Amino acid sequence: MLDFITWTANPILIGNPVTIRWYGLMFVIGFYLGYLIMARIFRHEGAPEKWLGSLLVYVVVATIVGARLGHVFFYAWDYYSQHPIEILYTWEGGLASHGGTIGIMIAIILFSIFVTKKSPFWTFDRLVIPIALVGALIRIGNLMNHEIYGHPTDLPWGFRFITNIHGWINGAEPVFSQPSHPTQLYEAGCYLALFALLMWMYWKKNAEKRPGLLFGVFFVVLFTCRFLIEFVKNPQEEFEIDMMLNMGQWLSIPFILMGIGFIIYALIRPAVPVSFPNKFAEQLSGNTNKSGKR
Repeated sequence: MLDFITWTANPILIGNPVTIRWYGLMFVIGFYLGYLIMARIFRHEGAPEKWLGSLLVYVVVATIVGARLGHVFFYAWDYYSQHPIEILYTWEGGLASHGGTIGIMIAIILFSIFVTKKSPFWTFDRLVIPIALVGALIRIGNLMNHEIYGHPTDLPWGFRFITNIHGWINGAEPVFSQPSHPTQLYEAGCYLALFALLMWMYWKKNAEKRPGLLFGVFFVVLFTCRFLIEFVKNPQEEFEIDMMLNMGQWLSIPFILMGIGFIIYALIRPAVPVSFPNKFAEQLSGNTNKSGKR
């Protein structure tokens, strides 16, 4: 058996005529699959089809803006406060999942006010299902970028990552890290398991009848996994080196506590009946108009 894995994947999938990176592709695939999953859920519950397009716009914008601002304010404010124009340079990297989560939460509250006119829990409980899958794909993108890996390890699945990745892409000889924990794969595996759990809860256990339950389970499982994996992950910024808990762990704690609160709230309240016509609301309306029957 190998003592370690030497990882030499190129972050760039296509270099010409336009540059396409694996990381960006994972985002696109994630949003596309998420759209398909939400379309199936909306059709299953008879929700208006036109909500899907609006929801996609809200989520995409909130994810990018929230994740970027999360990185700026949580991890690198000292730098960006002196170079504010570079906040816009998203192509240079620097996205924080906690910021993306906050951005999405704000966006869904606005989406509920202006579009669905329903409780935000209605959207949260359904949206977290594909978000878990998207999170796994983004971590695969991090793996392709040779970034956010873990401490050195002598385990046989340790990865040697290229530490001078930008220079290597431009022709320099690779400089490899010590065999390290592939924390990107650890997180991706956790998020895929969470995606499977949420799908099972929704499709087999009708968990959406208890508003806030799926949302709460998502927060508790995802951020508990994130909290634990951070113990073997390298610090992302210098200021984290001497911290007992790093920034990612401190930011995860409030989400875990909120998740526990949402679960308790969902379980102590009576279940809400939900009908499942398995058609979009517009289709139901169209069929009613044609037949003259309800």
